[in-house]
Amino acid sequence: MARTAVLIHGMWATSAVWQNWRAMLGARGWQTIAPSLRHHDEPPLPPAAALGTVGLDDYASDLEAAIRSLPEKPVLIGHSMGGLIALKLAARKLARACVLLTPAPPSSVFAARPSNLLAFARIQSRWGWWRTPHRATLPEALRDTFNTTDTAVATALHGAFVHDSGRALFEIALPWLDRGRAATVDPAAIDAPLLFVAAGRDRLTPPDVVQRTARRFASDCRLYPGQGHWVLGQPGWQDIARDAADWLEART
Repeated sequence: MARTAVLIHGMWATSAVWQNWRAMLGARGWQTIAPSLRHHDEPPLPPAAALGTVGLDDYASDLEAAIRSLPEKPVLIGHSMGGLIALKLAARKLARACVLLTPAPPSSVFAARPSNLLAFARIQSRWGWWRTPHRATLPEALRDTFNTTDTAVATALHGAFVHDSGRALFEIALPWLDRGRAATVDPAAIDAPLLFVAAGRDRLTPPDVVQRTARRFASDCRLYPGQGHWVLGQPGWQDIARDAADWLEART
């Protein structure tokens, strides 16, 4: 199986969000595998009660089992929370290379900014949010995830949003309170090349957070000034995908 890429989606998403990238990579000779994270292949409502307590390590372990079943080590491409999961998998020596698209940061990088605090304020205002499923509302998604995407397209994309884990959000947002240290990744454990992609208008993982993470891992970083968080399908995604594919092919 030559040139295999495992694509890891982010919070509230399913494998369907990768359709643009899968088509582009397939045209360049890549075989792509895009699994949905645990409980993410279920209808948006009602959410599975067990989803609220699923953590980053659960997501990573599910993917590790799938990756180890492949005949060769793949490259990993992760978006948002999926970028952090890809980083965790790289630390387990499961990647030939990684492209981390507007990734959630590991615990060693302080990420709190007014824009991402606002994005999760409603969710985190409810008691017990750290153990219950959650989902962004349409106004929240339009403001924070799809701020550089056509409104009609973004509305349709939001309609396919599923719930995600309060536990995983807790591990990302408040890592200093997480006894399991799920968002901790040791740069010394990673032997694969990494490319971090930052978006200049990203409100969920602002560009300075991504750039600081790239420096922490002594890795390549590219900034796309006019882009928002949704680098999977907003106008200009083709340039990002093409650059990422060029980078991967140069290193694998």
